[in-house]
Amino acid sequence: MNKILTLLALLASAIYAPAQTYIECEDTCSHIHGIDLSHYQGDVFWETVGENSHMAYVYLKATEGGNNIDDKYQRNIDLAHRYGLKVGSYHFYRPLVPQEVQLQNFMAQCRPGDQDLLPMVDVETRSGMQVEAFRDSLFKFLHLMEKAYKQKPLIYTGANFYDHYLLGTLHDYKVMIAQYTQREPVLKDDLDFVLWQYTAKGRINGINGYVDKSRFMGKHKLREIRFRHK
Repeated sequence: MNKILTLLALLASAIYAPAQTYIECEDTCSHIHGIDLSHYQGDVFWETVGENSHMAYVYLKATEGGNNIDDKYQRNIDLAHRYGLKVGSYHFYRPLVPQEVQLQNFMAQCRPGDQDLLPMVDVETRSGMQVEAFRDSLFKFLHLMEKAYKQKPLIYTGANFYDHYLLGTLHDYKVMIAQYTQREPVLKDDLDFVLWQYTAKGRINGINGYVDKSRFMGKHKLREIRFRHK
């Protein structure tokens, strides 16, 4: 009987306990913060996310390679817009897949009229290619993306990946750098990148589990990555 009473007490406390409240900007609340997410976060409670005054923008995974489509993308972009967030979409780049096929995959999901922010290209792998061949592959895709959307995409990559494989090549692009440390990234060529993804283990009310968080660097502002509608 005591075990049953204890169990009932635990259940009651779980039901009536206040919702967990997370620190919304682990780095510093003086900057403009945002998140990026995909199907890995499951169903997001966008109304709750939209109430967070520190989260000004969100990047949503749309596609990967030549035929992968994130199955939460359409739901996420519709609801993120409904609850007031500025939204951008990203494509995970696969160097060995024909660039035209990848662009077609992305464009089939990402209509210009739905975008508040520049399209973003997630660059994390060479897929075993030699560095020069990888760069040629990537820039062919970036040029196709620019022609299709009439503006240069935002580039996302890791600090180490940039220093090893992209050093000195992205000065004409706006860049988001991922580095999960307490210190701000410093790249070998002192690239003035716009955004820093500072954690992959952020927490935010409305999202179960971890979420990637980023913020603007220095004096960089949200207007710099706005999608220009022609």
